[in-house]
Amino acid sequence: MAFQAGGQRPAPRPAPVTPEAQAYLDDYAALLDAVPHPSFVVDHRWDVVLANGAFRTLFREAGPHPTAMPDDNFLRYVLFHPDAPAVLGEAEHESRWCLPMLAHFASDIECHGHDHVLQAIRRDIAQDPIMEAAYRQGLPHWIRAVGEEAVEHDGTVRPLRHPDARRATAECRVVVETSRSLEELGYRRLTLVLRQARRTPSRERRTRTGSAHLRVVPAAD
Repeated sequence: MAFQAGGQRPAPRPAPVTPEAQAYLDDYAALLDAVPHPSFVVDHRWDVVLANGAFRTLFREAGPHPTAMPDDNFLRYVLFHPDAPAVLGEAEHESRWCLPMLAHFASDIECHGHDHVLQAIRRDIAQDPIMEAAYRQGLPHWIRAVGEEAVEHDGTVRPLRHPDARRATAECRVVVETSRSLEELGYRRLTLVLRQARRTPSRERRTRTGSAHLRVVPAAD
């Protein structure tokens, strides 16, 4: 599901309106940089507000893209950047990253339907027939097949390949934490806790993957 989205990069997000809020974010950025795992803060559009060094290292091999760089908008990166599958699990990139993100996007645009950035993402989804079919027809079927827990970010384990071969990372646990101050600003924090994949019997792996994969979306090469 390496989709190419056209158009121009969305307008920069507005800066926090108060000096106190900016001071808090500056200190929060220092906190993030002390975390060894990739950690980042996003707004309701999935624009990346803050990201630590581990996050930038994880996505350092992402090639240039006009709208879908990982440190600009994480949703666009997952859905549209051609290099995303190499980091986010290759064949499982669709079922375990793209589809949960599409499900959250559907909720986000329902809550913020007039947001111009979300509307631009929606137009880019509509421009790709496979993506549009997945969003409009396949997504409800997939949610029924895998259950609501597969859609939720917090606590889920997802495939991940770190560019540093010494890390030998095979997956991560997504941890969502939002302090009261971040919530008041409309932000939330996600941390990708790097870990080794557990061995799964081949029969169990085929069953789980088969039930979670949208047939309308072709498997990655």
